[in-house]
Amino acid sequence: MTATEPALPAALAAPTPPLAARARSVGGSPVRDILAVTARPEVINFAGGLPAPELFDADGIAAAYRAVLAEAPARALQYSTTEGEPALRAALAERTGARGLPTDPDDLLVTTGSQQALSLLATALLEPGDTVLVENPCYLAALQAFGLAGARVVAVPGDERGLDPEALEDLVVRERPKLLYTVPTFQNPTGRTLPAARRAAVAGTAARHGLWIVEDDPYGELRYEGERVPWIAAHPGAEDRTVLLGSFSKVMAPGLRLGWLRAPAGLRRACAVAKQAADLHTPTVNQLAAARYLADHDLDAHVRRVAGVYGERRDAMLAGLAAALPDGSAWSRPEGGMFLWARLPEPYDTTALLPRVVRRDVAYVPGAPFYAADPDRSTLRLCFVTQTPEEIAEGLRRLGAGLRGEGTPRR
Repeated sequence: MTATEPALPAALAAPTPPLAARARSVGGSPVRDILAVTARPEVINFAGGLPAPELFDADGIAAAYRAVLAEAPARALQYSTTEGEPALRAALAERTGARGLPTDPDDLLVTTGSQQALSLLATALLEPGDTVLVENPCYLAALQAFGLAGARVVAVPGDERGLDPEALEDLVVRERPKLLYTVPTFQNPTGRTLPAARRAAVAGTAARHGLWIVEDDPYGELRYEGERVPWIAAHPGAEDRTVLLGSFSKVMAPGLRLGWLRAPAGLRRACAVAKQAADLHTPTVNQLAAARYLADHDLDAHVRRVAGVYGERRDAMLAGLAAALPDGSAWSRPEGGMFLWARLPEPYDTTALLPRVVRRDVAYVPGAPFYAADPDRSTLRLCFVTQTPEEIAEGLRRLGAGLRGEGTPRR
């Protein structure tokens, strides 16, 4: 067609090339879909993994931004290194070392949220068809990241204490996976914590058979009771094969979009190259503000305050579940984190029941999307940190009415 020829009618134009197979095969996040449907202010939303906004240290964070922009505006608003701002990496290394894992700033790569770290690792490690082992059930966005990489995702059987080390050993021998992905502390979605002995067994399996471990720890600092369990990365045999992921989203503020990964040098360099292709670097001003906040404020004291409030909210949800859920239900009792996992008796299907419950202005996340295969459709995830104890009590009253199909919906 020349410049003077008229354009073809849309009905006669050739179609555009199709989307990539990975984009066609991996769906969106059901959690995000539920949040869009339940954005009305009257909804008591147990669906999102949202920290309580009234507990953000907004004044302290704002002061950190003001200081950075007043003292070093040219640097704060300029491009930065892909690996991350030195001041922030030094502070993160110090915090990691204080929690039992000696770390050098050069061991770390700052990411735009720890979710980006998963994408970078998938790019750096996975070929289409590679096998990835995950917990059962598993963090939903990890399933998305591995699915977009074309991986074959296989779930490791487990129980209320987490994945089964013997089952893991058998799967590693049989499937020859590239990596194991785990959230061993206050897991999303179940809230469970993997005991120290099982962590040591996981490290041993990885060392014997050649396996990367991706240890995601966004919730570990939010402990309400019990003793801290050391990272898998700190166990003998795991030193050269574990990637530890961290985040400020749950302890400072998710809007900062600040995460990091700690990895052996070769893999860390590969992730840096992948990050250059993705976004070049995490926003400089956010990194410098976070570093300034850590220098000027006691983040650990802030986290203790937040954890105290969250513990009260967990207790409020635990106190009301027996009346809200059908007889024969069972649920977890997490020692920290943000989530509680419940299983209803058969034949309840929490996906099918959700619209009926939402009509009563309350929401949860059905458990089915958290499974790599063979979902348990009687399960659901409840986030207990965003609402007050009074709102939790009312939300559970609505949830119980919705599950039982009682009365007239609120709208």
